[in-house]
Amino acid sequence: MKRITKIVLTGGPASGKTSLISRILHEFKQENGWRVITIPETATELISGFGIRPFGNCMTMLQFQDFVIADQLHKEQLALKAAQVVDEENILIIYDRALMDDKAYVTDEEFAGVLGRLDGRTEAEVLSNYDAVIHLVTCAKGAEFAYNLGNEARTESLEYAREMDDRTLRAWSGHPNLRIIDNSVDFEDKLRRAIREIYAILGEPAPVMRKRKYLIEMPDIGLIVKKYNAVALEMMQTYLLPTQNNVERRIRQQKNGEDYLYFYTEKHVMDDGSQWATERPVSEKWYVRYLMESDNRMHSVRKVKYRFVYRGHRMEIDVYPFSNDRAVLFAYSEQGDAALPPEAKVLREVTGKAAYKNRQLAVTQRL
Repeated sequence: MKRITKIVLTGGPASGKTSLISRILHEFKQENGWRVITIPETATELISGFGIRPFGNCMTMLQFQDFVIADQLHKEQLALKAAQVVDEENILIIYDRALMDDKAYVTDEEFAGVLGRLDGRTEAEVLSNYDAVIHLVTCAKGAEFAYNLGNEARTESLEYAREMDDRTLRAWSGHPNLRIIDNSVDFEDKLRRAIREIYAILGEPAPVMRKRKYLIEMPDIGLIVKKYNAVALEMMQTYLLPTQNNVERRIRQQKNGEDYLYFYTEKHVMDDGSQWATERPVSEKWYVRYLMESDNRMHSVRKVKYRFVYRGHRMEIDVYPFSNDRAVLFAYSEQGDAALPPEAKVLREVTGKAAYKNRQLAVTQRL
């Protein structure tokens, strides 16, 4: 029997929703029995794709909400139909904003009127359609230093971001399963807390993973695939020219079956030495555009990642085209150290060693 869980991600501008969606896609993988269906933010699609916007002489904000809610309803219906036909039993539908977000932009009476014209449901009925809501607080509240990082085109002021965060939270405040993730520590912690909340919503314990990294002799990959049903993932990571101090930019192409996925990542290094990263999926078109900004001082790092399970623990073996006799093994464990498969002949542990991180491999092309 299918288990479909519907979770809304909401919050003010620059709250981290896109990065969280990328983290969710990494956490709940198809090979582990999950299917994640994402519904992108409707207003952004209408503005960028259709050219309609509630600014200037185009239309009023109220008229714009008719478009937004109609399109949102259509996409939500399609997502539910898709959930019924995919093979996986465990399905997460992730909404990048949903119907109640529109209430933040109009009066209560106007929002009720739009719902009445397009859907006929009450607000209580709309809220009951979602299993949970995760409100990510804008970094304009408590992490102001990061508000414009990675988005020089952001035009909303800090004051506007705070106001919209408040208005959005008010719009969703009637949901019985509302979780709020603030900026009390750092961005990486914020994402981890949000992932833990999703596990709690699903009624499952959140894994606390310990990752160890080993340099190993090149194993018999054919045997690994046959013996452990290893799944091969082809990846290419390319570093981009810096545009800001202390910000590392990179893109990744990842083969997924017959299709490709593309990601853009920014790694921020703060003055105190702390680091945090934001990542978002991008289209093939944007991936090609980013390729034009490649840092020619470094090679693209190509590898095939073989992912499998050994004695209940997740294993990954990274095989690089520039090394015929060595590979890198990652072992993940929730408690203690994971036992390694006998086919992995360890040369030495390299956990945390800079020479074996992708950025250095992009320079040296040597294990």
